[in-house]
Amino acid sequence: MMRKKKRSSVGQGDSSAIDAGPKTKKGRTGGRSKSVVQVAPDESVFVQFLREAGVTLKQDTTSNEIAVDQVVFQKRLQQSLKKNPRYPGIIQEFITGLESHIEDPQSFRNCLLPCVPHLHDEDSNSVSYQESLMRLVLGIEMLQIPVINILFEKLPEFMFDGVGEDGLNVPRVIMNQLKWLDRVIDSKDLASKLMQLVSVASLEVQRDVITSLPEILEDSQHGDIARELNSLLKENTQLTVPVLDALSSLNLSPTLLAEVRGAVMTTLSAVQLEDLPVVVKFILHSISATAAVEVVTELRKKLELELEMPPVLQSSQSRPKIKGATCTSSLPAASSSQDSVSLVLDAIKSAVRFQKVIAEAWLKAVENVEEVEDHKVIDLLVLFILHSTNANHSRRGAERVLKVKVRGALIQEALLQKTFRGHGQVMRGYFPSILALAQSLVRSTDSCMVPFGGHLYKQAFTTFDSYCQQEVVASLVTHVCSGLDAEVDVALELLCELVAHRPKEMALYGVFIKGILDYMDNLSPQQIRRLFQLLSGVAFGAEQQGGHIQDDMHIVIRKQLSSMALKYKRIGIIGAVMVVGSMGARRNNPENTQGGTLPKETQRQVINLLELVRSCSEGSPEAAALYYDELAKLVLTGKLDPLIQAWIGKSVLEDFQEDFVVDLGPEIPGGFPLPASVMYNLDEEESQGGIAVNLLPLLARDLSHKADKRSQVNDTAGKRLVSPLCLAPFFRLLRLCEEVQHQGDLEEIDALLGCPMILTDMDVVEKLESLSQTEREFVCSLLFYTINWFREVVNAFCQQKDPEMKMKVVTRLQNITYLQSLLERSLAVTPGFMPPLANFDSDSTAIAAPASSAAPAKKAKKDSTGKKKRKTPASKNSSGDSSVLEEAAEAEETQQEPAEKEKEKEKEKERAGISLSAYRPFFRELDMEALGVLECGLLSRTLLDSELHSRVREEVQLGPAELLFLLEDLWRKLDFSLAPAKKAPFLKVKADRTLGFSHLQQKRPQEVAHHGLLLLPILCTHLENCHNHFQAVLSKNLGVVDALGVDLKEQQLMSSAYQLLLQVLLCMFSWSGFGQQEHRALLKSMLGVLASKLKEGEAEISMEQLVRHSFEYLLNFRGSVPSLSTALCLTQLLTVLAQHAGANQAAFRAQTASLARGFLCQEWISPSGERERGNKHNDTLQSLLSIYLKHADDVLKAVEEIAGEGVPELISAAKDACSRSWPTLNRQTFLVFYRTMMAELEKAVRRIPPGKQRDDTEVQSEKLLTWNLAVRDFHVLINLVKVFDSRPVLTACLKYGRLFLESFLKLGMPLLDFSFKKHKEDVQSLLKTFQLSTRQLHHMCGHSKIRQDTGLTNHVPALKKGLEQFVYRVKAMLTLNNCQEAFWLGNLKNRDLKGEEILSQRSTQDSEAEEDEEDEPQQQEQSGDEESDSDDRKNDHNRGEEEEEEVTDDSD
Repeated sequence: MMRKKKRSSVGQGDSSAIDAGPKTKKGRTGGRSKSVVQVAPDESVFVQFLREAGVTLKQDTTSNEIAVDQVVFQKRLQQSLKKNPRYPGIIQEFITGLESHIEDPQSFRNCLLPCVPHLHDEDSNSVSYQESLMRLVLGIEMLQIPVINILFEKLPEFMFDGVGEDGLNVPRVIMNQLKWLDRVIDSKDLASKLMQLVSVASLEVQRDVITSLPEILEDSQHGDIARELNSLLKENTQLTVPVLDALSSLNLSPTLLAEVRGAVMTTLSAVQLEDLPVVVKFILHSISATAAVEVVTELRKKLELELEMPPVLQSSQSRPKIKGATCTSSLPAASSSQDSVSLVLDAIKSAVRFQKVIAEAWLKAVENVEEVEDHKVIDLLVLFILHSTNANHSRRGAERVLKVKVRGALIQEALLQKTFRGHGQVMRGYFPSILALAQSLVRSTDSCMVPFGGHLYKQAFTTFDSYCQQEVVASLVTHVCSGLDAEVDVALELLCELVAHRPKEMALYGVFIKGILDYMDNLSPQQIRRLFQLLSGVAFGAEQQGGHIQDDMHIVIRKQLSSMALKYKRIGIIGAVMVVGSMGARRNNPENTQGGTLPKETQRQVINLLELVRSCSEGSPEAAALYYDELAKLVLTGKLDPLIQAWIGKSVLEDFQEDFVVDLGPEIPGGFPLPASVMYNLDEEESQGGIAVNLLPLLARDLSHKADKRSQVNDTAGKRLVSPLCLAPFFRLLRLCEEVQHQGDLEEIDALLGCPMILTDMDVVEKLESLSQTEREFVCSLLFYTINWFREVVNAFCQQKDPEMKMKVVTRLQNITYLQSLLERSLAVTPGFMPPLANFDSDSTAIAAPASSAAPAKKAKKDSTGKKKRKTPASKNSSGDSSVLEEAAEAEETQQEPAEKEKEKEKEKERAGISLSAYRPFFRELDMEALGVLECGLLSRTLLDSELHSRVREEVQLGPAELLFLLEDLWRKLDFSLAPAKKAPFLKVKADRTLGFSHLQQKRPQEVAHHGLLLLPILCTHLENCHNHFQAVLSKNLGVVDALGVDLKEQQLMSSAYQLLLQVLLCMFSWSGFGQQEHRALLKSMLGVLASKLKEGEAEISMEQLVRHSFEYLLNFRGSVPSLSTALCLTQLLTVLAQHAGANQAAFRAQTASLARGFLCQEWISPSGERERGNKHNDTLQSLLSIYLKHADDVLKAVEEIAGEGVPELISAAKDACSRSWPTLNRQTFLVFYRTMMAELEKAVRRIPPGKQRDDTEVQSEKLLTWNLAVRDFHVLINLVKVFDSRPVLTACLKYGRLFLESFLKLGMPLLDFSFKKHKEDVQSLLKTFQLSTRQLHHMCGHSKIRQDTGLTNHVPALKKGLEQFVYRVKAMLTLNNCQEAFWLGNLKNRDLKGEEILSQRSTQDSEAEEDEEDEPQQQEQSGDEESDSDDRKNDHNRGEEEEEEVTDDSD
């Protein structure tokens, strides 16, 4: 219908324009006739032709009229010009007329604007859009070029006018005339003119022109124009956005697109932030699948989104924005840096959502970063994007990559802080993903991931709005209620931290936290302490906004205190003390106070609560001891109100004197199981009239009370029971109260340091075996209580400055080490003894007596002849050839020794069977401050007689035993605080590693590290002393370690101390916290201490120089290390130091390798004269060998040296001898060397870069050479199985042989594909060598099957699959190089390790399938079965050479 109307109107217009044009116009209405008058007065050719064609020109602001359809107009005008007698000259006249007409700016504007249809009344409904006059003329081919020229000439006149009053931007309108023309006559010339215009135009016009290019030019010009735009992009970054906009719309070839993308990438770092979204979008949308990883990796490197927000903006970021903060449509482009970043992330989000290869490329790019400092904010942001979109299952990949990075400590808290600080507003949109990732990390079984999940929670709470905060708190409460220790610990720690730093916000969520009280049964005492600290902080904090949960807490605490079960009473005690800490805390603004800072009513409540706890815990020694310990922790904080503190101190001092201290008299009244004696008095001059700790009578009374209780006799009614269990905790509380009240001065109680104890004579230990079980247990208990008393005494007085007190502290340490040696002997003859508790903040049922106390030493079962039973060969799943290790063990067992020596050894073994390290939970914890005793050297005092004349001079020195005791304690503390928690083995109950570290848990790792820094100078002094000691021993005995006259015990103690010193340093410098920027100063100070030992008095030096000096200082100790384990510690310490050098650690690799090699080439003899051996020695040797091979300049040559020189020396040596060049290599350690070399060889070949077709000849030759060396090493190692055929060696060979084969197929074969034609001899040699190895592996598979050893046969299927793949892979390589006829496959017979043929399975009727393989070789050839692993065409030695020559000829 519409088309018919248009045609009729065209016809009418036609007749009116040609036949009676003027008449018709005059016959119209007044309005129309008025418009006829305005026809242009000049009758130029231009006007005349236009009027005849159907267009009437107007003047002023009236638009030109068109009376016909625009197609008809163009046809008429073209015909008129062509039929004119003056054609083609008439065209020039027409153009001249056009030029003269548009000289008037208004006329020119009219020509650029759309024409108005000239309609009759009856056609008023058929108004349609009409083009402008210029565009209509441009559609006529003969006029197009001159009209384009006119437009380009006119454009400069309006270039700087901008937008006119009528809202018209003339340059932009001119460009619009050229868009979407049906045909461009000279597209190349037009492109040239446009680019010339760009070179001279203003910035605004340049942008318009560039943006219009794809709509103006034909596809044929797209390539040329893209190159010009590419060069323009490099010259002017202001045009980045329009150029990329144009380029993204051009039709470009992949090669050109890659070139353009490369140019864009080079300018990326100079692009303005507001232009960045367009650039990123262009790069990501122009990626091909093959180049995705490479492009994204480069984009990630150059994309800098690290923004430092001003504090005002940071605080306002948590305000909620529009839902979906990354939605492009809701954000004005480049309105702020945050919005720009949001748009960049939106571009990335769009790309990963719709293109799987880009999502995978981002994951790969982040995964490939291997240094901490190389990780950037964009990495975390992209992982959050991938997790939130979950396009193409990217969520799982993002979570996996994040966990890998966190586990490797490559993404750390500092980067997380920077991300949240700079992009909080943007991150808000990814909150669900952040929450999900935090939950996943905190629930991880890998303990090193849990803290990072906590950091995510903390940053989310502090950065986002109240809705997010509520979700974070709810999630943390869920973790606490899960019952999993790692989750509970980190969640409680976080909640406590948030309460401390954000009390107002956390008070709003008190109801959530209160719900944890219902789940306390699953919490440990340490966690309950945290929980009540958290709740009391919310309920009784300074803000007093959590008052609604105070009553609930009081109810719970009273209920638990009144329970008869120790477990619940413990909860009540811990909760009550934490509430006292919050209620009784010192206030800054005292009101209604008298000497204190608390209101009277609060003071009364606090004291009442303390009295309630005391009265509820009196009936149970464990509960009372826990109360004293908890109160001591509270006093130690120093935050209690002075009046509360004074009340506690007064009651404690009176009770302690009454309960535990007695005046010394000439006799000790009472009857006891063993005779009482006053022991360990350091104040001899005050022996009469002094005081003593009443331990033995208390212990006897306690045992008697327990016996009465068991026999239901109660004669102690009305008496207050005092248990020796409370002695050490009560003294600790007393000491801390005295310290706080007297600012560290302990003069009031210093008599307790030197006062004696009422014990029994310790000679009783020598005849302990003759005593009854009860008496033995009594002696053991007495020793435990005495040691724990002395440990608390050392804790108390270790910081006193008086020389005499220092000397007494060292003497008490000597007492401890001596008593521990007595305790070891006592425990050895008292099986089943349960020591008294020393740490009360853990479940007593969880602390079991070590198994070693029940059975001193495990012995092999004996048969009726009295000889040890041995497993028969049939009982072993092993090869008939006995292992080297087994032979060594048997040889050791069968050695005949004299009867006396054997008896002595048995006794020694029984004594050695007890290790006090297993009893650590039953000893009181030493404070970190007590380790300051390490600074004590030689101490002396002068004893005076009654006339004050000097009588005798007494000297005390920190001996090897005391040094070892303190170092072991220091190492355990550092290992607990600074070393990452080790993952618990699967299906193995993990012991509570927090036992015995209750005080240490109150300190943060950085505080412990700072204590380590303070101790570092004295540790270095002790290290130097150990070094000098062993140097002196070696020089004195001419280098012989086990010379006559050497004190074996002292040597062992000094050797252990040497090793512990290095372990302590290793633990300090391995702390993961040094990776954070805020702890770098601490690391620098530590390194400064070591460096100052070598270079004193140097000015401020760089970190790298500090590391170098420290490295050199420690390297000096290499000549005196007494054992292989000490050597390993030194090597590991130097490796850790080198890591702190950052990018320059490669400089230390050669020195580390040389050091490790030196230790491996040294013979290690123990002080007793025997060569070091055993499982521990083997583990140490394996670690040291791994370090050597990892740091060696060329792993392959290092393996070749050991396997090619050391092992042959061992084979030719005597049975008990070792390799001459590698003394640590003997028959007992061969397995260690073999397994480590195989493992490192396999890792080394995985690091060889894969072969690429574009590699030049030199690179290919180098890679081939590397593979040749690797295959040669592999062949040597595989052949060693013929000599060392024990089961463990076979297992290692099968396992690592398969891994090596897989690496060769994946990385080596592609290289052979591309190198075969150019390096045929090298490829031939490589495959021949490798074929020998695969054949031996095939024999080993057969051997495993015949022996029916499941440990070996488990490796066979995967290995055989690899051997089969190798056959086909070689065939594919030959086919690729047009040499497929050179491939020949034959049958390979099954042989054992000796090379002897295995009889057909048909005779044993084991397997019909393998019988079929023997009968049908043709089928075997077709299937390429691994049994016929003849590997390649070189299998047949007779014709292999000829065929290889044939291959060579073909490949040429």
